[in-house]
Amino acid sequence: MARLTLQAASRIVDTALARGREHRMMWLTVAVLDAGGHLVALKREDGSGILRPDIAIGKAWGALGMGVSSRLLRDRLTDRPTFVTALAAASDGRFVPVPGGVLIRAADGEVLGAVGISGDTSDKDEYCAIEGVKAAGLAPDPAEPAPGWAESKL
Repeated sequence: MARLTLQAASRIVDTALARGREHRMMWLTVAVLDAGGHLVALKREDGSGILRPDIAIGKAWGALGMGVSSRLLRDRLTDRPTFVTALAAASDGRFVPVPGGVLIRAADGEVLGAVGISGDTSDKDEYCAIEGVKAAGLAPDPAEPAPGWAESKL
């Protein structure tokens, strides 16, 4: 059984933050959870709002808890507000179903954890999460960001 190491989680966080700076994004907060939902690494850039850690963790937690990316959660739950409310209650408010929560998979597809990012538009957050997972030599789910992520506006 593979596991998510601190070294890999740190690489994910640092690469995600570097991509944010390269693209002149708003200040980001990046959280990486292991397969059990435990926080492995978190960094909050200077200037990132005080709610950002909770949002980043909520994006990762929701993806991990439901077994799909937070983008897919948003897409699937758009017309199911009662279920979204139930999931938020069941997770003690740690469920944030908007892009930026990306599953971290081993080469064989096993889920090792999830990364969540908050700070810019959700599509830009997701792009940075995917780039971070790739840099750690792991497989992001989804594998690619949404088309047009760079043009998304706040």
